[in-house]
Amino acid sequence: MLTPVVLGVLGVLLAGPVPALLARWPRLRRTPAAAMLLWQSTALAAVLAALGAGLALATDRLWVPPVASGDVVVAALAGAVTLVVAGRLLLSGHLTGTALRRVRRTHRERVDLVARVDGGVSVLDHDLPVAYCVPGVAVSRIVVSRSALDRLGPDELEAVLEHERSHLRARHDLVLEAFTVLHRAFPRWVASRAARAEVEVLVEVLADRAAVRHGDRRALLGALLALAGSSTPEGALGSSGALTARVSALRDGRPHRVQACLVAILALALLALPTALVVLPWLAGLDAG
Repeated sequence: MLTPVVLGVLGVLLAGPVPALLARWPRLRRTPAAAMLLWQSTALAAVLAALGAGLALATDRLWVPPVASGDVVVAALAGAVTLVVAGRLLLSGHLTGTALRRVRRTHRERVDLVARVDGGVSVLDHDLPVAYCVPGVAVSRIVVSRSALDRLGPDELEAVLEHERSHLRARHDLVLEAFTVLHRAFPRWVASRAARAEVEVLVEVLADRAAVRHGDRRALLGALLALAGSSTPEGALGSSGALTARVSALRDGRPHRVQACLVAILALALLALPTALVVLPWLAGLDAG
């Protein structure tokens, strides 16, 4: 009987308070890949705990005979709650994914109408310096304004383009979409905006790291300053977001291997905890049977 309670409490903590605490640890951005793994593990563990709490309660009441009528009622209610949680996740995923793909498709069509293509890049005749990518399953676009081309030197432009290519290669849009789905699926008093906001920063830091591996760090810093203040359309991933955090991460080029290892271990432990709480009692029940 204790396992469902632990899983329920764990699900609530991992959905809200834990992300809020992790967001107050900016040093995680020094190891963005490990930090991303930690955030993804936290989100997945929250889902497993939320679903596992209902399943554990239902099986706990029905596993060992004799089964009273009250046990059946409790198991049915627990199963219904589990189905509601799963249904909210599926509905949130459908609505979020459908809306994002519609917005991106419309934006790509408009870009194709008004932009000229130069070396695989869509160039807009726009006075504001902007650079962003519009992801897609089959087709994507990297968009740069004429003003951005005028402001950026050759090395800076290449750094920006590599930043956007990294977004597309790594499918950072799907990572952000998953966290948006989770945020919208959980009740507002549980869900935390901190996870979605921090993951937005991390995908930019990861894209910056990829750009630096193919180019010059100072060129990327100069490009970030040149594009500071520009906006990114809905559904797109831009080169100008989270400027302060990204500049700080770029200035720190050390690998921080110890931190990366410890954060990765923490991520795996968070994911293993709800899994063990769900699976081990079930296996014990099988052995007892």
